[in-house]
Amino acid sequence: MLPIPTKFFVTSGKAISKVSDLNAFDLALLRAGIGEQNLVSVSSILPVGIKQVEKRTLPMGAITYCVLAQQRGGEGEMISAGIAYAFRKDGLGGYVAEGHMHGTQKSLKEVLRWKMEEMAKLRGVELEKINFKAEELAIPMDHYGVCLAACVFIF
Repeated sequence: MLPIPTKFFVTSGKAISKVSDLNAFDLALLRAGIGEQNLVSVSSILPVGIKQVEKRTLPMGAITYCVLAQQRGGEGEMISAGIAYAFRKDGLGGYVAEGHMHGTQKSLKEVLRWKMEEMAKLRGVELEKINFKAEELAIPMDHYGVCLAACVFIF
């Protein structure tokens, strides 16, 4: 039997580090509340009947399935990362789109909207309201930076 998640939450984080982009990524994960888990990247389907819940504290070391968007950058750069998600109007689940760029959150949200609209068009379905979770970061000189957003699945 294949596991099907019954709940999900969305979260995001951003961070800078003088040491490395890996350390900035680690801090951004901690700020998003998913820095103590073993993350497994999955694609972008919200199963039928799944419910959105508030962000949860997850057990340390838990194998955690998520749609993860991340953007890493260096000094002087503007970066953004985010996800968009929506349910189908017919009640048969929904979709998640992830995105990242060197650019603003506003530009990223526009691209994420296009992605969601194309996903619906390819499937011949209509979507309910598209929701967004995104971060933007202007990285200071002599620093590394990371923005991330995730749709975390719970079983």
